[in-house]
Amino acid sequence: MGGGPGGLFFATLLKQADPSVEVTVFERNGPDDTFGFGVVFSDATLAGIHAADPVLRTALADHGRHWDDIEVRLKGQRIRCGGNGMAAITRRTLLQLLHRRAVEVGVELRFGHEVPAAPDSLADFDLIVAADGANSRFRDRLADVLVPEVEVATAKFIWFGTTYLFDGLTFVHEHGPDGTFAVHGYPISENASTFIVETDEESWRAAGLDAFDTAQPPGPSDEKTRRYLEKLFAEQIDGHDLLVNNSRWGNFRTRRTRRWHSGNVVLLGDAAHTAHFSVGSGTKMAMEDAIALAGSLLAHRDDLTTALEAYEAERRPSVERIQNSARPSLSWWEHFGRYHDAFSPTRFAFHFLSRSIGKERIARRDPEFVERVAEDWRAAHDGRDPLDTPFRLGEREFGGRWVPPAELRGPLAGCLWLTAPDAEAQLPSLYEELERAVSGATPPALVAVHSGTALTRQLLAEQARLVHTVPALIVEDGMDDDRAETLLLSGRADLVARERI
Repeated sequence: MGGGPGGLFFATLLKQADPSVEVTVFERNGPDDTFGFGVVFSDATLAGIHAADPVLRTALADHGRHWDDIEVRLKGQRIRCGGNGMAAITRRTLLQLLHRRAVEVGVELRFGHEVPAAPDSLADFDLIVAADGANSRFRDRLADVLVPEVEVATAKFIWFGTTYLFDGLTFVHEHGPDGTFAVHGYPISENASTFIVETDEESWRAAGLDAFDTAQPPGPSDEKTRRYLEKLFAEQIDGHDLLVNNSRWGNFRTRRTRRWHSGNVVLLGDAAHTAHFSVGSGTKMAMEDAIALAGSLLAHRDDLTTALEAYEAERRPSVERIQNSARPSLSWWEHFGRYHDAFSPTRFAFHFLSRSIGKERIARRDPEFVERVAEDWRAAHDGRDPLDTPFRLGEREFGGRWVPPAELRGPLAGCLWLTAPDAEAQLPSLYEELERAVSGATPPALVAVHSGTALTRQLLAEQARLVHTVPALIVEDGMDDDRAETLLLSGRADLVARERI
């Protein structure tokens, strides 16, 4: 069910491995209908897909665009970081090639065919693979068993294309008359790029972009938003047009499902799980699901239950890792307006690139970029490296940015200790506590954050530093020099410590 990349790839793999199996793909749209513009893959993630079938490798080589650099544009500057090999292709082209490959191996494709999610509608089939996307009807029908969960992001996003050709993955940030808007752009063909725009709800409403009726069936695009963004980003895209295709504002939904199968129905791709598009893993995860499901069915031909359990056991850990790494990235886009205002272009770029990885990993990709970040720090701190830079707190001066354990054994003068929560949903009450403390008769000279998760610690520290201009200490068990330098160079903390004794 569903003729997207994941469903088509699974059908092809199973049919070519065992031609005796009858495989039918039901797709409610026509063969040339598709929503969205491009799909992107990182070089590091493609080996398994290429090994399973060469269709994607051929598609990217013959029709795709490849690049190595990520570019961040901010305040008139363009900052580049290399070593990030990626490739993209138009979604329509990829689907056409997957259609062709599926037909070659004997898969039956039924376009314009929407099948009810009722149990008896597919009674003649031994297995139903629900690859029907994030709004899966089959998943929802089995909600009592599969227990789907959804987390809705606060940021607004809209998906366009453009005739402007970006060199590679490019992030453009503009502070306009109504607020801050940002673009994820990347080339998908010789004459078009994907152009995804994100903003916060306050900016979105201030710009008057909340009038479009998203309850309309798929098809019409938000033309008022298109005109607004063409004007806002005109200099960044040399006056080129934005292209529409069901382009309308939404809030990204991260979906998780406690179980991926029930009886002879199994979920694949976005029907089972989603991860924010800023990590570029949606299509990749669906195609990797396809490989695992086909392999598991072939390995357990006579035991469907065992096959589906083995598929889920194999894929779930990888999917959860990607979703966990996508959460800090999604959070970054929920707060980027704050970072836009607070940071220089170089620090902003490093803050963005380090949202899920540390300084050393970035340096392995592009040592010159990381050295530029460090040089900016040294230029502002009398030539000192981050960890060796002194820090004055009232009458107390630390010789470096590590807070010695002895300082943590007793009350640190003027310090407000905050226990970070395990869930972001609990942060607002701590923001209120911080607000009360800062507005009180004796405001804290330092905010120290401990416990919780890496993300909640960082967000609390940033609330202190960037909103209330109070220095922040992050205390983290087992923190090493790489983690400490990443926090300092990115502007997430002023001081660091390994543990609270």
